[in-house]
Amino acid sequence: MRAARVLTFSVLAVAALGVAAWLGLGRPPTPAFTGLPPVVTLGTVVVAGFADGFNPCAFTVLLLFVASLLAAAQLRTGEGAVAVRGRVLGLGSIYVAAVFLTYLALGLGLLATSAMFTQAHVPARMAAVLSIALGLWMLKDYFIPDLGVRLQAPAAVGEWARASARRMTVPGLVAGGILIGLCTVPCSGAVYLAVLSLLAAQADRLAGFGYLLLYNLMFILPLAALLVAASSRPVLARLARWNLAHRERIRLGLGTGVVLLGFAILVTV
Repeated sequence: MRAARVLTFSVLAVAALGVAAWLGLGRPPTPAFTGLPPVVTLGTVVVAGFADGFNPCAFTVLLLFVASLLAAAQLRTGEGAVAVRGRVLGLGSIYVAAVFLTYLALGLGLLATSAMFTQAHVPARMAAVLSIALGLWMLKDYFIPDLGVRLQAPAAVGEWARASARRMTVPGLVAGGILIGLCTVPCSGAVYLAVLSLLAAQADRLAGFGYLLLYNLMFILPLAALLVAASSRPVLARLARWNLAHRERIRLGLGTGVVLLGFAILVTV
């Protein structure tokens, strides 16, 4: 049964990558292309950014971070539950802001690099093909999780989150947010890259940067809501159980969405 599943998925993945490569590299350019309609682009950016905020890496790491921060705050201060929760929200906001700025800086760098190309379809197609490959990798992790390497953050990320929370200092939280933001890119990189390929095809670069900022705001929104909810210990326990039960389905949904978005970009650019 496993061998048949591996063979079936491999054939479908190779076929999808072949079609993506042809669409991305084999078709002639579309000189008149000026980007997808603003309504389509706006909707895609909002939905993709919000969905990416639930990616398994960012969600799990933030839960570990909040749990450690709660324990450290209660142990160090000896304050009541309300005061501890307020301290956790304040310190956790620094961490979330650091993750946001890290993701935004990465996106700005990649988008600015794409602007160096003279034809918008070149970076858009290249990024779309790569995002499809990463999306297929995410699907492989769902259907055949024990085959090969999983697209996930390094195993040490959870410990880094705990260590950052235990320090309870602003520099430590900022450094932890930046480091963990970089290390969770493997989980969210597929979605981010697909959106960047869409934005690279925008004729108006200023609009592209605006969409990128909106994407990152939507990305951080679920994490900010999670921080507020998880600052209560009973809610934290329920969220941890929910995450454990649903994270693989989220991986399936994100992977499928990335592949579809990548092909949608390739057939229009």
